[in-house]
Amino acid sequence: MSAKRDYYEVLGVERGASAEELKKTYRKLALQFHPDKNPGDKQAEERFKEVAEAYDVLSDQEKRARYDRFGHAPAGAPSGGGFEGYHGFDLSDALRAFMRDFGGFGGGLGDMFEGDATGRGGRERRGSTLELRLRLTLEEIATGVEKRVKVRHMRPCATCAGSGAKSGSGKKTCTVCRGAGQVRTMQRSIFGQVMSVMTCERCHGEGSIIEAPCTTCSGEGRVRQQSEISIKVPAGVSSGNYLPLSGMGDCGPRGGPAGDLIAHIEEAEHPLFLRDGDDLIVEVPISMARAALGGKVEVPILGGGRAAIDVPAGAASGKLLRLRGKGMKSLQRSGAGDLLVRLVIAVPSKLSEKAKKLLHELDTLPESKTPPPRRPDAEGDGH
Repeated sequence: MSAKRDYYEVLGVERGASAEELKKTYRKLALQFHPDKNPGDKQAEERFKEVAEAYDVLSDQEKRARYDRFGHAPAGAPSGGGFEGYHGFDLSDALRAFMRDFGGFGGGLGDMFEGDATGRGGRERRGSTLELRLRLTLEEIATGVEKRVKVRHMRPCATCAGSGAKSGSGKKTCTVCRGAGQVRTMQRSIFGQVMSVMTCERCHGEGSIIEAPCTTCSGEGRVRQQSEISIKVPAGVSSGNYLPLSGMGDCGPRGGPAGDLIAHIEEAEHPLFLRDGDDLIVEVPISMARAALGGKVEVPILGGGRAAIDVPAGAASGKLLRLRGKGMKSLQRSGAGDLLVRLVIAVPSKLSEKAKKLLHELDTLPESKTPPPRRPDAEGDGH
């Protein structure tokens, strides 16, 4: 399918649907489009996989919360977290999910797992997803950066090319599950016969056994090695975002698909600027005379350089001034945030005799008299 539909739309339920409602709707749709009821119908098979994938996500509280927040991983969203690249959910996964939740229907469902009969043998085991912390400075986040990091992960064995078998040998069909990768058992209960499907313990669900294991990887088909990889970080990310790198986790055993590598963003504290979303905040001390008289003051800019800002006459300590577009580049929209300059009136701790005399004279003038007390929540001049 060219584009994934909204999972709630796939199941035909509202976003606030309960777990019971989800399960009921999924069962109805899965029975309607099940391959046993629609032999040879590719369109029904795609719908069966689609509803199974939607239910697999929405029936899991953690997956559902992530999907509700990020959807199908919108373009440009480094936090990812969506399910645009949902891995490995093929027909066999959809069938297993159905068996897991409902135990099948009729007498034909179990035959779908017979590898020799249907061509769907054991399942390749996917490698583990790995995680790392990617610490970035505010300057790197402001412009975007490409970081090179070292990762220790499982990679295909060079000796056996990932097969796990010695040169000249190969695999043979598992005699326990007959290549299906699963073992079915039927038990009687007060509700009638109950069929359960379990992963074959002999071949671990792969459907085949290696006759002569590779001596380098001991039949695993993979070895642990250190790799240096490049991670492109877009501008505007923040702590809590993460970047999924498809296929850079551990590779699966004996040719199984690789897991992902998740790079969690950590923003290092900046010695000068405080970040508030796309805005930056910096405190700039000014003299009492500058606060009273007003005038231009230079302020630092992230990444180097300075900009001039106009301080109005009579500015109070704590007053915020704004420099448009001098903040962080936005991740979700075009443009950049602002630089907020908080004025702090610097009061000298040591004064010369001349300075003391001038301040005493200033204090006697009518316009320099101290204003009356007021409530703490009264709106100040700087807000």
